This record gives sequence, structure tokens and C-alpha cells, in this order.
Amino acid sequence: MVDLADKAITRRVARAGGRIAMQPATLGLIRAGSAQKGDVLGTARIAAIQAAKRTAELIPLAHPLPLTRVAVDFTLDERESAVAIEVVAETLDRTGVEMEALTAAAVGLLTIYDMCKAVDRGMRIDDLRLLEKSGGKSGHYKAE
Repeated sequence: MVDLADKAITRRVARAGGRIAMQPATLGLIRAGSAQKGDVLGTARIAAIQAAKRTAELIPLAHPLPLTRVAVDFTLDERESAVAIEVVAETLDRTGVEMEALTAAAVGLLTIYDMCKAVDRGMRIDDLRLLEKSGGKSGHYKAE
């Protein structure tokens, strides 16, 4: 692990996102709340938050961080037949929260897949990426 002892404690924020494409009928089940396993987006939100909190257990060299906020939002895209996720993770610490935001987004999308795979095994997860981060010595980053 990287030595953080000499780094300043600052407010760190990271925003990550991705999407899962599916058949229009699958998106309809999610929108209607009628998937066999239950509330897809509600469950995916909880899974994403839980994943953010456990990132250091999943990513071998990630530091455990005291998160001050994890926000998870979903957007249904009827035209593309997809669900987009956006996660914002925040902390007051010596290292950034990019991995927490990315892990949360990935697990949120995987949860959607798990909850809908019985009706659509062809779902595709893509465009998982860091959208923005701020705080710390490296400053502000925003994806194009």
C-alpha cells in the first residue's frame, strides 16, 4: 500500500458511472417494478452502497476509507434500452475515493444483471469509468 502519512486530510469526491444495455422488455420490467426477484433498482442501489463501503476488502491495495457519503442514481434510457448508473462517493481523508465510486458502479450494474438474467442473459455492461474527481494533491479531473 502507498504510505499516506505525510498527505493532508482533505475533502475527496469521486463520481463514476456506467450502463447496462438490455432488451426493451427487460427495461419495461425494471420500469414497472415487476421483475421476478423484486425491486431491481432499489436492490442495486443498496448493493452499490455496500460495495463502496467494502472496496478495501475487494481491491487488494486499496486503503479502507471512512466514507461520508455515497449517492447512487439511475437513469432509464428508453431509446437505447439501457439503465445508466452514476455514483458519487465522498470522504475526508488522505487518499481519493475513485475506487469506491467505480466499485459501487460496477456492483450496482452487476446486481441489475443478476436480478434480470432469467429473462435476458444478453445484457451488456459497458462504459464503466471515472467521470470526475476532486480533492488532494492531483487536483480536479473531469472526463471529456
